[in-house]
Amino acid sequence: MSEPQSATTYKHTNRLINETSPYLLQHAHNPVDWFPWGDEALQKAKQKNKPILLSVGYSACHWCHVMERESFENEQIAALMNQYYVSIKVDREERPDIDTIYMQAVQAMTGQGGWPMTMFLTADGRPFYGGTYFPPQDRRYGQQVMPGFPRILMSLAEAFAQHRQEIEEQATEVAEHLNRRGGALAGLRKSSTGAAALLETLQAAEKPLLEDFDAQDGGFGGAPKFPNTMALEFLLRLHQHRPAGELAVETTQATQPSELEVVETSLQRMASGGIYDQLGGGFHRYSVDDIWLVPHFEKMLYDNALLSRLYLHAYLVTGKPLYRRIVEETLDYVAREMTSPEGGFYSTQDADSEGVEGKFFVWTPADVERVLGPQDAALVMRYYDVTPQGNFEGKNILHVRQDRETFARQEHLSIETLDEILERGRAALFQVREQRVRPGRDEKILTSWNGLMLRSFAEAARYLKREDYLQIAQRNASFLLETLRQDDRVLRTYKDGRARLRGYLEDYAFLADGLLALYEASFTTRWFVEARATMDQAIILFADEQQGGFFDTGTDHESLISRPKDIMDNATPAGNSVAMDVLLRLSALTGESSYRERADIYLQSLFEAAIQHPLAFGHVLGVLDFALSPVKELAVIGEIAKAETQALLDCINARYLPNSVLACAAPENQEASSAIALLADRPLKDQQSAVYICQNFACQAPVTTTQALAALF
Repeated sequence: MSEPQSATTYKHTNRLINETSPYLLQHAHNPVDWFPWGDEALQKAKQKNKPILLSVGYSACHWCHVMERESFENEQIAALMNQYYVSIKVDREERPDIDTIYMQAVQAMTGQGGWPMTMFLTADGRPFYGGTYFPPQDRRYGQQVMPGFPRILMSLAEAFAQHRQEIEEQATEVAEHLNRRGGALAGLRKSSTGAAALLETLQAAEKPLLEDFDAQDGGFGGAPKFPNTMALEFLLRLHQHRPAGELAVETTQATQPSELEVVETSLQRMASGGIYDQLGGGFHRYSVDDIWLVPHFEKMLYDNALLSRLYLHAYLVTGKPLYRRIVEETLDYVAREMTSPEGGFYSTQDADSEGVEGKFFVWTPADVERVLGPQDAALVMRYYDVTPQGNFEGKNILHVRQDRETFARQEHLSIETLDEILERGRAALFQVREQRVRPGRDEKILTSWNGLMLRSFAEAARYLKREDYLQIAQRNASFLLETLRQDDRVLRTYKDGRARLRGYLEDYAFLADGLLALYEASFTTRWFVEARATMDQAIILFADEQQGGFFDTGTDHESLISRPKDIMDNATPAGNSVAMDVLLRLSALTGESSYRERADIYLQSLFEAAIQHPLAFGHVLGVLDFALSPVKELAVIGEIAKAETQALLDCINARYLPNSVLACAAPENQEASSAIALLADRPLKDQQSAVYICQNFACQAPVTTTQALAALF
């Protein structure tokens, strides 16, 4: 995103001009006297005896932009805000702690949440009223009238002045609710059932998923439809537990689809839909309809990290080229458009360009014909369903209605000829699209989201043998460790040469997770050592030693009205669920039982809730599967550069082994064997590279051939 112009060219400039967040900078020239969150704003509210108006959003949020245009750029509305309130603007991606606390509050007050989030607080931060988007004047929607923002402002200012006691009581009640909620979530009933029985019980979590599955178009539920990658990952894990014969019987006789059918239908429909950028690669945020056609056009780094990883795993399970293509196109998009010169990954691309949602991505028949000429254009338009009437506000979102084989038969073309025409057409359309005004880009670099994408690049490098992806992952890891750490403290965000804000649990957990994946892709000991050190520091800063698990904020964080502890997976995995995954993998690699014990205590408390609400605990279910399954601990001993070692690694990496850890080093590599106990005291076998496989606290005899190794899976 381009930098703001000099303040002298604007009528208004507020304190946000000194921030690095692109979202906050977008509001730096509003007539609103905005403050960033901090002591200055809180102290002013106390001194002036004014309530706080807290507005939370993010750069790619369409309705955040709408509310800014309608209200925050309106001088009359801004005057009301400045007269009666101390107004604070927060980027939810920079401050997930504040976002979590007040999102819980608005959901408790209204039964729903979202962004923009508009909260009204007492001077000490307790919420007494809240909502999301408010229009600039009263508006009727069906039988209901939504009050306009000016009316809300005046009514609450009057209530604060004349009914202060009631306001204080309401704020106290909400604050107490937030603190009770944290304790209740941490205290779910523990189970003492054995691991084998629990693993069988864990499979019951698929029942509500299968019942909610859209067999026609994939995904779960109706519009709006989100990818729900973590639930699909869990089903892919369950599929791996089933013997082939059992799967075949279930597929032919069961009334419900198999786990793999749910995953594949969803992935194929998404890859064919408008939610996927058919020209440039990468996924938009979600679909506003139930057929994946019309997306909410912003692209989020975390969605593309999670989706590329899911498609990669589906490729390992099925071997289908479509899934590999989607992985590579998505990661190529991130490398091309979402990577900073320093190696960090940017956060988001906006939905809007030139003030119009989706304008960058849509086409008319005339557009396509101008670029491709009549013959190629006709076929490309039939394939991508480009019509004169359009499918989005008179224009067309490219999507695929038929599989290539069926379409090629109908067109009397070979697959090779069809692919050639489509590839030529996509390349030409993409080049023309590159000349359009691009959507805004939030160039803020968040440690947590970078950790997610780091893992995706590392896994793709490992499983697809893409050296370029490995280089991108290593460069990203170096950037995060060298730039987003200060005095051994991980920082949250980087923009314009400034790293700032103490990191949250998710920053530590996602970074450690990505570093472990990078170790398994490269076997560079540094990445393992850094991952372990990051997690050890997280235990010191975030551990909840009374209830188990971790708080979202560290012991050195500013005091807020509650200390958040998010346990549910949302658009991204919860920091807690990723932390447990990291702890379990560290335990398997190091033999340190304390990591395992810490994870077990927390996961037991969530078992029943995760089974009952799988869409809210998708990543937790995957971690539970790891915790309850026999984990394969794979140690490959040999010179990594040798062909015989590579052959053994290729045999391992050709399959989907979610419940495994992998380490590799030459026997004389003391640095590696000292850091990773799984490698210690493991010699070559008959002077050949060897694989040692341990499972259930027992190790098998080492094998030296790919045939013998394959027989052990």
